[in-house]
Amino acid sequence: MRNGIYTFLLGLLLLTSCSQYNNLLKTSDVECKYEAAKAYYLSGEYDKATPLLEGLISLLKGNRNGEESLYMLAMCYYESGDFDTSSQYFKTYYSNYQRGIYAEHARFHCGKSLFKNIPEPELDQSSTYKAIQELQLFMEYYPASKYNQEAQEMLFAMHDILVEKDYLSAQLYYNLGSFDMMRNNYQACIVTAENALKDYPYTKLREDLTILILRAKYQMAKNSVEDKKVDRYRDAIDEYYAFKNEFPESKYLDEAEKYYKESLKVVNE
Repeated sequence: MRNGIYTFLLGLLLLTSCSQYNNLLKTSDVECKYEAAKAYYLSGEYDKATPLLEGLISLLKGNRNGEESLYMLAMCYYESGDFDTSSQYFKTYYSNYQRGIYAEHARFHCGKSLFKNIPEPELDQSSTYKAIQELQLFMEYYPASKYNQEAQEMLFAMHDILVEKDYLSAQLYYNLGSFDMMRNNYQACIVTAENALKDYPYTKLREDLTILILRAKYQMAKNSVEDKKVDRYRDAIDEYYAFKNEFPESKYLDEAEKYYKESLKVVNE
């Protein structure tokens, strides 16, 4: 309680003694500017703290207040919702102050900032991979951190997005299969879905990916040349058994049974 009152009074004193905000921006009194920036930061006025801190970080580099100024600047951008910029400053902080007092927090929030800007599954996921890398490195550096559970939850959420992107790609290949017979889109669908299952075996889309593989194998058999048709129908039958064993009560079971029966007819002819 005493610390909170002290911070409040300090803020009022500093902001009064340093005159108006425009004068703070222009003043050459680095100490006054630093204390004012800190007061604005502590009071949650990030829009006012940010320009002051931007002007201070180069002046205070190597100074005892330089580390804190860089951290506060990163937090200002984070709290203001500019996650691209906050991630850059958090990374600058932990790169320059690897043993700094805010290093753990900066590494975590660098990953979290990137996480908050990840795109929808159908878009390019380069930034998602960067966020995953940052959070994985954070957990390696700080295996006992209080932030680890939150970091793990973000990793799971990003894995779900990457799987969904793979699923959408596999579905697109499947949909293209019957329109473009010059390319083996069904095979591309199978490979994409199988790779997703290999990379993320516990995904919530496992059932959807598995039935998609069965669909594609059945369609590939159905559209095959005669000398490959029987072998591919056998492959579809094998896939049916694997699907049924793993998902005996699947919502797709009737569909799977249809592929099985049609495949069996051809194989037994």
